[in-house]
Amino acid sequence: MAAEARHFKYVVLGGGVAAGYAAREFAKQGVNPGELAIISKEPVAPYERPALSKGYLFPQNAARLPGFHTCVGSGGERLLPEWYSEKGIELILSTEIVKVDLASKTLTSAAGATFTYEILLIATGSSVIKLTDFGVQGAESNNILYLRDIADAEKLVAAMQAKKDGKAVIVGGGYIGLELSAALKINNFDVTMVYPEPWCMPRLFTSGIAHFYEGYYANKGIKIVKGTVAVGFDADANGDVTAVKLKDGRVLEADIVIVGVGGRPLTALFKGQVADEKGGLKTDAFFETSVPGVYAIGDVATFPLKLYNEQRRVEHVDHARKSAEQAVRAIKAKESGESVPEYDYLPYFYSRSFDVAWQFYGDNVGDDVLFGDNDPASAKPKFGSYWVKDGKVVGVFLEGGSAEENQAIARVARAQPAVADVEALKQEGLEFAAKV
Repeated sequence: MAAEARHFKYVVLGGGVAAGYAAREFAKQGVNPGELAIISKEPVAPYERPALSKGYLFPQNAARLPGFHTCVGSGGERLLPEWYSEKGIELILSTEIVKVDLASKTLTSAAGATFTYEILLIATGSSVIKLTDFGVQGAESNNILYLRDIADAEKLVAAMQAKKDGKAVIVGGGYIGLELSAALKINNFDVTMVYPEPWCMPRLFTSGIAHFYEGYYANKGIKIVKGTVAVGFDADANGDVTAVKLKDGRVLEADIVIVGVGGRPLTALFKGQVADEKGGLKTDAFFETSVPGVYAIGDVATFPLKLYNEQRRVEHVDHARKSAEQAVRAIKAKESGESVPEYDYLPYFYSRSFDVAWQFYGDNVGDDVLFGDNDPASAKPKFGSYWVKDGKVVGVFLEGGSAEENQAIARVARAQPAVADVEALKQEGLEFAAKV
């Protein structure tokens, strides 16, 4: 006889950033012991994922759990495992859900356990795209690594220790590529980055912005190979990777390979049960899906982006945090017959590596207007870009900004001020933002 299903009023499916922020908001709004469960396939309580590509890899004073449990990443309280038990919130860890039946409100784990709920928050996040998914020759060799969760980070740290001062090849020129190239270099590896696009981070950076980072990385001794992709890997008798074969015929020696070529939202469990759009689960401004009582937050949600009047899916920690809080507030308000304002998100992205740090707010569409000093050799580089569409500033990027300046560019992106003269905007640079 199968064990009886465990029942909870609220279930958060997934144990990433969004789950941690949802738990905190439930506790704030008031939740009775035993009402809320978080089901996660990871073995640890929710943590701040950005730490994995930054502090976790530092050669000295590296970040380790419990140091970066949520919600410490936004200056909040650190929710240790005991916090959940004190609040009567059940953490069901190391539990992979393999079947979801939204009609009967039932979740089934790989081990055959069943869980039922009244309200479900889908916070499954993304999985990394792996080269083995495409049958790349040799992609299953040892030390070809990815970074998504703490187990991946631990593998990477172990490989860095085993292959000390060796050669690292980073495949991909996006977030992970840029942050991990810096981390490996700081750990004294010989680093080469490989990506097919004409410049790094092409989804956000213009050629003028990328010019700075590519030059800055080159000055740090990182080699950059553009316009080609990895098509195969060589390994030694132990199965450890030794070389990366590129499409253009070049072969790069490698002791460690890190692949950062993107992620996919984890939505397969819900296929055909809930409306989807743009690769995610379609929600309203409160993150409720087409199935009443089922919410989707973070990477998996395609939600109405009010500012631009369009449906959008956003993969970023800032949205994971805020969408979780919005959904929980909406759930609790509905129960008491009240309402909350619609989600009104301003897209925000940021990164730090070496001694540089940038922030971006808004939308990178229209004409870009580069301002400031983007010389990679500058002692104190400070530059940015405005994006102007239909005579209005819709997005702003800034490298090297102070806290006040970063707040100013956020205000600009939100206000979308009109611009009469693009040339004058270039000259004014940050002064334009200061006036908004």
